This record gives sequence, structure tokens and C-alpha cells, in this order.
Amino acid sequence: MSLIELRHVRKAFGDNRIFEDVSLAIRAGEKLTLIGGSGTGKSVLLKLLIGLLAPDEGEIWFDGERIDEFNEDAFIKVRRRIGMLFQGAALFDSMSVYENVAYGLAEQGEMDEPAMRARVAEVLEWVGLPGIEDRRPAELSGGMKKRVGLARAVAPGPEVLLYDEPTTGLDPINVLRISELIIELNARLGMTSIVVTHDMPSAFLISDRIAVLLDKRIALVDTVEGVQNAEDPRIHEFVHAMTDAPRRTAGR
Repeated sequence: MSLIELRHVRKAFGDNRIFEDVSLAIRAGEKLTLIGGSGTGKSVLLKLLIGLLAPDEGEIWFDGERIDEFNEDAFIKVRRRIGMLFQGAALFDSMSVYENVAYGLAEQGEMDEPAMRARVAEVLEWVGLPGIEDRRPAELSGGMKKRVGLARAVAPGPEVLLYDEPTTGLDPINVLRISELIIELNARLGMTSIVVTHDMPSAFLISDRIAVLLDKRIALVDTVEGVQNAEDPRIHEFVHAMTDAPRRTAGR
């Protein structure tokens, strides 16, 4: 049974049609990566799942409930179950690492200060950054900011975690570190992970399945091997061009 399902979703911004007929079923506990060219709507799809955008047509289901018809108040309970790591980590510069990571916990209002401090310490340990609670984002490297953002996303204990370009702008060592953390946290917390990325080596490493956005639709959903060996020449060309791109860049 699917935990999340998009059924015949259409979305446009003015005359710019993003999705014509997007249907996708996501299984509980899996790591699914969404790939496609720039401007194909990968990040739009994530925003649809957490109610930051609404579809023009079609249905979005989460755990047996149709959520695209929810109002803002009804979406609060959905957002408690779905976390998101935004591109660039989106940390608050005026806050300490502790305040950033505890932000979602404080919003929920279910923990006292000692419990929040213990939880923040725990999730920072998970991402390999123990003891940095008093630092400011300006003191952190790009890779550390991503990991703090990841700690903030998992701190409230979401059932689903959305990753918007989690490895963008990182060096190869940090790309591997973040990719391994996605795998580890998915297993540790029993989460469902949905990852948007242009980084094909990372996608191949972390994914149980890969969904390909093409021509305003989901053109293929398959295992890593299935996507690598796709018969559709457009998918084959895109996947292998994106896989070879880091090698060409490294050779310059």
C-alpha cells in the first residue's frame, strides 16, 4: 500500500505548465529519488506534498487522506509528520545551532527545555556534529550547514523527510557524507525519504527507486538498475549525461 500518492496532478504558473498529468505512488519506508532536467518541477512536487502549493487539478493522498483539499489549519497535522531539508539548509543566521535545531520542537510545544536540549544533542550526534550547539551558522562550512539543517529536519521525528537538492554546492567528500546520512537516518528512524537531486551518483547510491520527470509527467519509476538501463532514449541520454557530468567537471 502506498503512503503517498499523486493522481493525475496538473500544475501551472500562468502560461507555464509544469505538470500535465503527474501520477506517482510512494511506499512507506522507501528511499525514492526524483530526477529530471532543470525547470521540470521537481521542487514544485515537494511543495505540493507539504501544502506550500496546491495542484490545479488532480489529487494528493497521504496515509489514506486526500490532503490537497485541506485548508491551512488541517495541513498543520500533515506538516508534523513530513519534514523537509530545504536547498541551502535555510538556517536562521541570527540563531545559534541549538536554536535552529530546536526550532521545530519549540513550535510543537511538547517538550520542556531539558528535553529539547537532550534531543538537539542526540540529533547533532547522529549527523556527526556533537557539541556545536553554541555556534552560529556563519561559523560553519557549507557541509556543516547542510548537516545542521538535516538535524533540524529530523529532530521532531517526522515519518517522511523531503530533501530538496541536499548535495548541491558540496565537494565530493561532503556529497558522500550527506548521501550516507540519508541512508542511515532512513534506517534509524524508519522514515520514508523523497530526494530531489541532479547528482546521479548520489541518486544511485541512496535510492530504492528513482522517478524520472519528463515532458510534464512521470515517465518512469524503477530501481536504480532499471533506470540505468532504460529503453527510452531520452531517459538513457539524460541519466548518462548527468552521471558523466561530475567526471567532466573534475577533469577541467
